[in-house]
Amino acid sequence: MTTKNHLAEAVVIERTFNAPIARVWKALTDVEDMRRWYFDLKEFKPEVGFEFEFTVEHEGFKYSHLCRIAEVVPQKKLAYTWRYKGYEGDSLVTFELLADGDKTRLKLTHVGLETFPKLPAFARKKFEGGWTEIIGSELKQFVEGKA
Repeated sequence: MTTKNHLAEAVVIERTFNAPIARVWKALTDVEDMRRWYFDLKEFKPEVGFEFEFTVEHEGFKYSHLCRIAEVVPQKKLAYTWRYKGYEGDSLVTFELLADGDKTRLKLTHVGLETFPKLPAFARKKFEGGWTEIIGSELKQFVEGKA
């Protein structure tokens, strides 16, 4: 029997949207669009070094997310660090886009979850469920015009 640190594996969510790549990119990088499907961001600029934050309430606790843009390749890739104010750990969220005819394939990868505290709120299954809902439902409906 081999033991494996399940947390050290990246969370990867892949979806294909019935929307052109420019529409999906705008949804990922335009603060007004992001507020409609993602989180209530005060500001967002797809520029390396830009820092943004947002707060999410979950099961009676508020979690301040602190993020910093790490990489931007227009209409192809967006990556940012993701950590929590007051908690140890740093992770990286990457959105990669690929045109598939008139559709867009999106691959979200979230690495570094094992650096977060070993608390139920930071469990891998929470990230898997959260990203599945955000990408597979919220973003999908938004870019396909069903929101």
